[in-house]
Amino acid sequence: MARSWIRRLGLALALLLWLPLAPATATTEYAVPVAQAVSGRAEVVGVTAVGERLTDLSVRSPALGNRVVKVRLLTPDGWNPADRRQHWPTFWLLAGCCGDYTAWSGTDIAKIESLRKVLVVMPEAGWNGWYSNWWNHGAGGDPAWETFHTVELRQLLERGWGASSNRVVAGLSMGGQGALLYAARHPGMFRAAAAYSGSAHPLLNSESVNRIMGFFGGQGGDPLRVWGDPVAQRDIWEAHDPYYLAHRLKSLPVYLACGDGTAGPFDSPGKTDALEADFNRQNHALAAALTQAGAKHLTTNFYGPGTHAWPYWQRELHTSLPMLLKALNVV
Repeated sequence: MARSWIRRLGLALALLLWLPLAPATATTEYAVPVAQAVSGRAEVVGVTAVGERLTDLSVRSPALGNRVVKVRLLTPDGWNPADRRQHWPTFWLLAGCCGDYTAWSGTDIAKIESLRKVLVVMPEAGWNGWYSNWWNHGAGGDPAWETFHTVELRQLLERGWGASSNRVVAGLSMGGQGALLYAARHPGMFRAAAAYSGSAHPLLNSESVNRIMGFFGGQGGDPLRVWGDPVAQRDIWEAHDPYYLAHRLKSLPVYLACGDGTAGPFDSPGKTDALEADFNRQNHALAAALTQAGAKHLTTNFYGPGTHAWPYWQRELHTSLPMLLKALNVV
């Protein structure tokens, strides 16, 4: 029964792609009845076409306590979810803290011609989920974002939405950390990873620890809920710090980019940014650890002046795309 609903949903979407495009603000929604959900498995419960090649999935996730969260797809030319034989090269593009699944839509990704050949996956990750299974997840409703993304969503997209096992991952800030973590903690899942102003070594020093704890405690939350105490649960912190996972990244193409926190070409004169300066030090430390581990496919762009801002991340996406697409064998 569930499969027949998915097939009909796919056919509806396929027909939608042939219709004249509505204005960018218009949406067309197809609901998947809640009763069709399979117990214990993530399920798509709604689909909304939000623009040319942009489709939002509403996904109910057991790993998130059966919450319904959004995933945005930028689809390739010829994408048809009704055709189960289609499996497209897949590019996971992760948002940063305080953003959501729509964050990258504010850039020019939909205009990049080379991305018309791949399926771009932009998942919700929580306001400050940190691409992690919170250390006490399952208690008090704490989320398991890593399980949602790397198990539930991965399987769901491969079953019925055209994704393949040929994947790369990139992200900004919190999402940069997520890209590095997922590539390191799930060997073979991604063929390359890129981090733009990523949180690359949160255990670098007390400033870095205090800064990320501040994010963990955002919106009145308990900063110990994510990875626990940085001393008492040091092993959990190290397991989520890319610096300590450098040996797991050494065989992959990795791209690291960061500014130094001073005013750059996209900033007003005299602007300074302590967050970017901290992440710059963290990225240099990770690059050194990767080099020491014997990484042969490391690319860095520590471009000097620049703050924690979207114009830099959009630019770095373009700069890193040739590496990422090469890993996908997309030419």
